[in-house]
Amino acid sequence: MTALLPFICVLIGMTVVMSAAWFAQRALKNAGWVDVFWTFGTGASCIAMALWPGANALIERQALVAILAAIWSTRLGLYVAMRVARSQDEDARYAGLRKDWGANFQSRMFALVVVQAPATALLALSVFAAAHSEAPGIGLRDWLGVIVLGIAIGGEGVADEQMRQFKQTPGHGRIMDRGLWAWSRHPNYFFDWFGWLAYPLIVFDLASPQTWVSLLAPGLMYVILRFGTGVPALERIMLASRGDEFRDYQSRVSIFLLQPPKRNS
Repeated sequence: MTALLPFICVLIGMTVVMSAAWFAQRALKNAGWVDVFWTFGTGASCIAMALWPGANALIERQALVAILAAIWSTRLGLYVAMRVARSQDEDARYAGLRKDWGANFQSRMFALVVVQAPATALLALSVFAAAHSEAPGIGLRDWLGVIVLGIAIGGEGVADEQMRQFKQTPGHGRIMDRGLWAWSRHPNYFFDWFGWLAYPLIVFDLASPQTWVSLLAPGLMYVILRFGTGVPALERIMLASRGDEFRDYQSRVSIFLLQPPKRNS
């Protein structure tokens, strides 16, 4: 079935959600709340797309995909919400933008926030494609998707916890380069991206157009996290605040993908 109508519904719904996010961050004077709105809004959008009625869709697969989206959204959304609520400082990325944009911060922030609505609609298309796969019964591909998302959620949770413990340890130093952070400078972003590979796996069939649609999510998330609002902003902030220590870290540790750390001579 066509995904045009659910796509339009998600686009409109997320435009409303992200507009509300902009008003909320302005009122609370903390742009970190934007990430909370986006995560829960994207989770709700993906669940709606997964459960959207389809004549040839297997209800068990739709439910499975919806549950995967719900678990991802709940875990990440609660983590981000608690971090923003407990922190006295604004997320470094947004604090940097607030400084760089000055008096134009709110107007430019609105554009940055609202553009996330079509991004979510494209992500949700991948979920729609996976949930409406016409493959008979729940099979190996479905369970591989479950395993991939499980690894992603677990890995991101471990990375977040390792960073939390690092920050709470007295005399912890200026660079976190242990655990998963010794294999990637941004392991939380890596696992967030990795989880979106679950949906192409579920629908995987080279002869099916749904497979190619499902690749939108991991492709888009890789671009956003690796080259957009994720890695580049944090790298600039860390270089400005940590200098040569961070340059040494850069020389030893992969920027995104998990790789064994290099040993400097």
